Amino acid sequence: MRVVERLRRLAQRYPALVALLAQLLATAMLAAIVLLANAVAGWRFGWLTAGLLQGLMAASIGRWLGLSRWWWWLNLAFVPALLAFGGAPLPSWVFLLAFVLLLLLNWNSFTERVPLYLTGAQGTQLLAEIVAQQPTVLRFVDLGCGPGGPLLALARQFPQGQFVGVETAPLSFLLAWMRSLTQRNCRIRYQSLWRTDLAEFNLVYCFLSPAPMADLWQKACKEMQPGTLLVSNTFGVPDVPADQQLKLNDWRDSSLLLWRIPS
Repeated sequence: MRVVERLRRLAQRYPALVALLAQLLATAMLAAIVLLANAVAGWRFGWLTAGLLQGLMAASIGRWLGLSRWWWWLNLAFVPALLAFGGAPLPSWVFLLAFVLLLLLNWNSFTERVPLYLTGAQGTQLLAEIVAQQPTVLRFVDLGCGPGGPLLALARQFPQGQFVGVETAPLSFLLAWMRSLTQRNCRIRYQSLWRTDLAEFNLVYCFLSPAPMADLWQKACKEMQPGTLLVSNTFGVPDVPADQQLKLNDWRDSSLLLWRIPS
């Protein structure tokens, strides 16, 4: 059990590595099942059937080891998708390109322990309500803004505010930066959240992972002004209850968690 607990802690820090481990374990288990079925009963699995079984095992192992639901779907579909398209008349570089694109979108999984999470429409609407309640001139930052959809929506809705997104996944940054070019009150920085000075802002939003939240809270308390607002989608700060929790009626059953920075 100690090994499992260590792997679950690793899944919080480096989910991509644990997802790879789940794929390898599922492949080894599938090989054993195929060999045993053939030896005992003479059964032979079709390629797609075997791929689906491998995907189900990889997804289940990954979930057992603490990976998020987003990774469940990725583990489930990875090998079946490769097998499904393996017989299609596609050049080999297509699969390499797909892998590179996935890597560029999720580079944060390796460098900052943060996979790509996207804020949904309900989350954006609740954020807009929070922004509308702020009494001072708004300076808003999205730590890990991804392709920038919610950030740009808020910037358009509140033209008097200043909006900044920081992102280190190269493709996500490029998409967000290109989309922000026509929005004067929105800037996208290719910058780590740990190198971002939070003293510039009075509302900090993030949708990260459990791994960095304790360190982010310490950074926020050190740099942000007392009374300013930290908002986290889904992930809380260990041992620091949120001052307010706003439920989102989405498939993740998630919430927006709000903290006022203490004096």
